[in-house]
Amino acid sequence: MVCGVYLCWLGIQSATARRQADGTVSTEPRNPLLRGLAFGLSNPKAYPVAAAMFTALLARYASALDWSAFPPLLGAACVGFVAADTLLVMVIGAGMVRRFYRRHALWVTRVSGVLFIGFGLHALSTAGPGLWRRL
Repeated sequence: MVCGVYLCWLGIQSATARRQADGTVSTEPRNPLLRGLAFGLSNPKAYPVAAAMFTALLARYASALDWSAFPPLLGAACVGFVAADTLLVMVIGAGMVRRFYRRHALWVTRVSGVLFIGFGLHALSTAGPGLWRRL
């Protein structure tokens, strides 16, 4: 429920963004790196999704896995993390993507906000009935 409310709040902030006098979008963070890290670390869905992916990928090898497999699996996960982030930085830093975003920043922010509201409402509609039954 907290995740759903948080996503809706983020979505409303983005969906109602305005362009300020200096041309920036009102939701632009003062320190994007710290905000991105905080958002990534506080994203409660990231951890179950990662665990589910590892389970799906390694389920057929479960009988062969023991603690000696942990270091190479952890290393592979770290290499994958760095490779994925490098790819994202390269794509986001591409001139075409930067130009598109600069030209349409306000609408990209607003559409992202609507998506966040949708994800938040989905989280609330999924968690709400189960919580209500427990009360």
